[in-house]
Amino acid sequence: MPKQNSSLLRPRRAGETTPVTTIELFFDLVFVFAVTQLSHSLLQNLTLAGALQTLILFLAVWWVWIYTSWVTNWLDPNRAPVRFLLFALMFAGLILSISIPDAFAGRGFTFASAYVFMQLGRPLFMLWALGDADPGNTLNFQRIASWAALSGLFWLAGGLARHDLRPVFFAAALAVEYAGPSLGFWTPLLGRSSTRDWNVEGAHLAERCSLFIIIALGESLLVTGAAFGEAAWTPATTAAFAAAFAGAAASWWIYFDLGAEEGSARIASSFDPGRLARLAYTYIHLLIVAGIIVSAVADEIVLSHPEAHPQTRDVAVIVGGPLIYLFGVLLFKRTVRNRAPLSHIGGLVMLALLALAAKTQTILALGAETSLILIVVSAWEWISLRRKPQTAPLLDSRGGGD
Repeated sequence: MPKQNSSLLRPRRAGETTPVTTIELFFDLVFVFAVTQLSHSLLQNLTLAGALQTLILFLAVWWVWIYTSWVTNWLDPNRAPVRFLLFALMFAGLILSISIPDAFAGRGFTFASAYVFMQLGRPLFMLWALGDADPGNTLNFQRIASWAALSGLFWLAGGLARHDLRPVFFAAALAVEYAGPSLGFWTPLLGRSSTRDWNVEGAHLAERCSLFIIIALGESLLVTGAAFGEAAWTPATTAAFAAAFAGAAASWWIYFDLGAEEGSARIASSFDPGRLARLAYTYIHLLIVAGIIVSAVADEIVLSHPEAHPQTRDVAVIVGGPLIYLFGVLLFKRTVRNRAPLSHIGGLVMLALLALAAKTQTILALGAETSLILIVVSAWEWISLRRKPQTAPLLDSRGGGD
C-alpha cells in the first residue's frame, strides 16, 4: 500500500487563505544575495556576451525560487521535515549564488551541481510527502522529476564542458525547464499534466511573488545606497541618488498600488488557478524582476558617471531596465484585468522615444528622465483608476486569462 505523508501538507479550509510563514521569508534571504550577485555580474561584464550569461543565470535563479514557492504552496513549513528541506535548499542556494560570478569560468560545475540538487531533490521530496494523498499531483511530480532529470544532464554536461561551450549546454537545459510547464510536463508512459492538477492556493503564491518583487526592489536600493556612499557627494551624484530613489519608489507604486492586490483577488477566485499561476506568476513575473535587476545596474552607472554622455550599452541598460519592468507589469495587469493599462502603454512609448534621443544628453539626465516617466505612469494610472469603478473581469471566476 503506498505510503501516505499527508501530515506534511498544508491544511486547506474553504474560504481561508494560506499564510506565508517565517521560514519561507528566511529562505528568500538567500535570493537577496543571488540578485545582488546577478546585478554585480552584469555591471562588471556589460557586453552582449556578459548580458547573455547573466540572463542564463537569472533564468536559473528565478526557476529555483518559483518552483520552491509552488512546492511550499502545498507543503506545510511548520512541519520539521519540510523545514529541513528548505534549509537544504537554502544551503544549496547559497552555493549556487556564490558560484554566479564564476559560473562560466572555474565554478561552472559547482553552479550546475547545486542547481540540479535543488531542482531534482525538491520533486523527489514532494513525491514522498504526497504519497497517495493526492494521486493527480503525485503523477504531476513524477513528470516534473523526469523533466528535472533530463535538464540536469545538460546542466552537469555544461558544468564539465569547455568555457566557450558552457552557455550552449546551460541554454539547452533552460529550454527544457521552461518548456515543461507549457507542455504539461508531457512524459512517455506518464502522459501530460493539466493545470487543474496544480490545485494551488492562489493568494499564497501571489503573496510569495509580491515578496520577491520587494526583495528585488530592496536590492536595488542597497546597490544605490552603497554606490552613493562610496561616491564623492557632488550635486551631480546627489541628483543621481535622488533620481534612483524616485525611480524605485515609482516602480513600487506601479506594481503594488493596485496590481498586486488585483492579482491576488483574481487568482483566488479563478476557476483554474493553476493556469493563471503558470502564466501570470511563473512566466510573466520573471520579466518584472529582470527589469528591476537591470535598473539596479543602471542606477550604479548613473551614480558612477553622471556627467558623461552615454554609450550604446549605457542606453540599453538605463532605458532597458524600466522598459522591461514596465512591459512585465503591463502583461501581468493585462492577464489580471483582461485589458492593458493605457498608462503603461504610454510609458513604454515614452521610454522608446527617450532611447532615440538618449545620446544627446548626459547619463544623469537620461536616468532622471526614466525615473520621471515611471512617476508619470504611476500617477496616470492612479488618477485614471480612481475616476472610474473597477470592471467585472477582475473578479471573473472563470479564471485563466491566458
